[in-house]
Amino acid sequence: MSQILFLLSLTFAVALTSLSLEAAKDKPNFIIIFTDDQGYGDLGCFGSTKIKTPNIDRMAKEGRRFTNFMVASPVCTPSRAALLTGCYPKRVGMHQHVLFPSSTKGLNPTEHTIADHLKGQGYATAAFGKWHLGHHPETLPQKNGFDTYFGIPYSNDMNHPENKGKPPGRAPGMDALWKDPESTLTKWNTPLMENEKIVELPVDQRTVTRRYTQKAIDFITTNQKNPFFVYLPHSMPHIPLYVPDDVRDPNHLNAYTNTIEHIDAEVGRLMDKVRELGLSKNTYVIYTTDNGPWLPFKHHGGSAGPLRDGKGSTFEGGQRVPCVMWAPGRIPAGTECHELMGTIDLLPTIAALTKTPLPADQKIDGLNASALLTQNAKSPRNEFLYYTSRGEIQGLRQGKWKILVKKKKKPRNAGKNWKAPDPEILLFDLITDMGEQKNLAKKNIKKVTELTNRMDELDAEITKNARTPWHKTK
Repeated sequence: MSQILFLLSLTFAVALTSLSLEAAKDKPNFIIIFTDDQGYGDLGCFGSTKIKTPNIDRMAKEGRRFTNFMVASPVCTPSRAALLTGCYPKRVGMHQHVLFPSSTKGLNPTEHTIADHLKGQGYATAAFGKWHLGHHPETLPQKNGFDTYFGIPYSNDMNHPENKGKPPGRAPGMDALWKDPESTLTKWNTPLMENEKIVELPVDQRTVTRRYTQKAIDFITTNQKNPFFVYLPHSMPHIPLYVPDDVRDPNHLNAYTNTIEHIDAEVGRLMDKVRELGLSKNTYVIYTTDNGPWLPFKHHGGSAGPLRDGKGSTFEGGQRVPCVMWAPGRIPAGTECHELMGTIDLLPTIAALTKTPLPADQKIDGLNASALLTQNAKSPRNEFLYYTSRGEIQGLRQGKWKILVKKKKKPRNAGKNWKAPDPEILLFDLITDMGEQKNLAKKNIKKVTELTNRMDELDAEITKNARTPWHKTK
């Protein structure tokens, strides 16, 4: 009898597994291409006349441009945490600037990421590129829902193990590095990891964009018959900029343009493989970036186009980013969406597209914006919070209105009697003034009070219910 029961239970388990795998086959694939420090104006389809991006432009012609697409922080680490968890970085304890090789914290593996969600449905999951959510084994991609990982664990201007011995910076320093391509091996000690091990030290940064793409192509080819999720966070165009020798423009003034055009060519290679394998009608491809351009690096940094400021700023140039979504037969070709959406909405949107619920016990800030991909719908998002690169609340967008409350920091040489001046209050109508040039605060006192109170209310809830990141213990 016990043997019969065992055989029945085994048969039932096999049947359930078969049903699960069969159901998974009907799920769409997802590819998120996430560049680093790329400006709103750095794609042809977003107005660039200098940088040629025919492959991403083709995605836009065959898909949809999102012109009001936001990231949750103007710097790397918190922005990446928001994308994967669907939360403002403060809610998951990843809001206080970026991680370094000496950092002792990271994204808590108890958080429910996009990769966790899709892996739970039978998806093959992979991350190829810059991680920057913790380089300790407990915080690497495989602890956060990814089956495999290949990439640089933090920014490509950071050295293993203590971030020391780096070459001079700013534009002149970057010029010298660009003129000396071998500097990737002689001036840096940046690691390349495969899963949880360093496999190349220093990494040859000239080839990482191409190698990340090849890894993605190989993974897609291997998993073409089953659903997959590829997270492709490129290390570039974060400085220092490097491209393969066979495509390099020796003119340092063209360094940024050369780098973006190389990324575009690699996007083309990836998209060609998706089409070649017949996966177009069952794959969503999302192209966007982690924050705005690093403007002080001049021709090694990008352009925010019509937007104000860039990386590190809560003005739109720091947090409104280019975004293209592509899924032939699902997303209407050659269309635009001007509704408010952000990376924090990707997790619930992907959950909706796969028709699966998110965990009820873990509050997130993202909203299901799946209708924005396929229809001319109104966004479920009417509000968006702006946090500084240090995680301090500074602004709120509500409809067309955006308020920024910029508090003055205490100078280092200030005495005991220093008193903070009143904060600078900025109010913009983003419909008529996307460049944030006309401060309407003095003419709209009631709106300023209303938005300030609402901003503080939303931030207070997040602060009260914030979860703890992972911390290294001695």
